[in-house]
Amino acid sequence: MSAKPFTATPMSPQKRATVVSTSVAALLTVFKLLVGIASGSVAVLASAIDSILDMAVSVFNFFAIQKAEERPNERFQYGKGKVQAIAAVIEGTVITLSGLYIVYEALKKFFHTNATSYLGSSVLVMLLSIGATWALVRYLLRVAEATDNIVIKSDALHYKTDLLINATVLAALVLVWISGWNWIDALFGLGIGLYVIYSAYEIIHEGMMILLDEALPGEMVAAIGEIIGSHPKANGYHWLKTRTDSNANYVEFHLVLEPQMTLEEAHHIAEEIEDRIVRLDPSKGWAITPHFDPHDDEHINALMFAGEYEAKTPDA
Repeated sequence: MSAKPFTATPMSPQKRATVVSTSVAALLTVFKLLVGIASGSVAVLASAIDSILDMAVSVFNFFAIQKAEERPNERFQYGKGKVQAIAAVIEGTVITLSGLYIVYEALKKFFHTNATSYLGSSVLVMLLSIGATWALVRYLLRVAEATDNIVIKSDALHYKTDLLINATVLAALVLVWISGWNWIDALFGLGIGLYVIYSAYEIIHEGMMILLDEALPGEMVAAIGEIIGSHPKANGYHWLKTRTDSNANYVEFHLVLEPQMTLEEAHHIAEEIEDRIVRLDPSKGWAITPHFDPHDDEHINALMFAGEYEAKTPDA
């Protein structure tokens, strides 16, 4: 009996992106740490710390995406897509902490001014870092646009911030080189730290909105409502609810149909509506759950949701 040849499972674009970003961050971390410690530059050291966090976050994102791509099972019947939102919140928190540390180092240098040395080597490392980060950002943005993945979008935003940080560090080093004023390095380091903290807000906010089951964008909800309401055999709809976990969109609604309609015909109408909704964004997974009503009972649904509805039981 011959053994079957081993075939590796293809790596998804999202996973590949995290591997690339981790590798780039690791390379830049080594160079920046060596030069930052040797030169005493707060700005370069701040950039090195940011690269260490980049690397750690990218590794974490790889495993988050791996979990999110697992199929639903008996225990996690909706899948694990929200792992990516949790990863985004953690990533934003880590970025915030790194920003606070950079601010601390900058303030310390303001009060204990130390000379910045090895300026030529520092400038060379930052030029290398800017080139590598620029190429990485372009790659991550392409993957984020193709997959609409919140983790990759967070990574792209993070490295865009890193690109600006690198450019700012380069400017600080050049100014110190020209003027000899070492406080410029501390001033730029302080500005970088504050900007890092500010940039983390968007990442944390988007992750939190997914965890809180925020509805799909208004234009998407309006388009879904138009599809449902415009079906020629629908007498109306209500209780339209939407959410996303970044991988898939979830839609629920109550569809009002003729009371005499057969279940088979109602099912056919729902399939037609679902097909049109899926075409709004074929790149995402969709979980669409219709509920059939013989008349509009929206007021009852509202009472049930508020816990104020008293079910009527048949007489014994």
